Amino acid sequence: MTERSIPSSGWLSLPEVADALQVRLRDVRGMLTERRLIALRRGENRAWSVPGEFLVDDDVGAGGSTVLSTLRGTAMQLGDAGFDDEEIVAWLFDHNDELEERPIDALRQGRTHAVRRAAQPLAF
Repeated sequence: MTERSIPSSGWLSLPEVADALQVRLRDVRGMLTERRLIALRRGENRAWSVPGEFLVDDDVGAGGSTVLSTLRGTAMQLGDAGFDDEEIVAWLFDHNDELEERPIDALRQGRTHAVRRAAQPLAF
């Protein structure tokens, strides 16, 4: 199976995500189970990896990161439309004409409603 090219600024291993979030690795795995994060198998070793764009700076000022809060709802909407994880991540990172940018960038800017509106027709 070939790996789809997804233009992320950087892929993080699960231990790197745990370090960035300042949590235990099992907490990161829980986030994957809860669909708060999405990981894909990447690289030569096919290790689980998370796009760096899924993490944002923590507003608390502790110097850490947090998971992009709007990711879960958007991923669930796309999953309900029949998308698998690879397709969800690809959709988030592909340019969207309606948004005039990548959906992940719009989510990071707080344009949640616009992103979910752009995803609605995919369910039909």
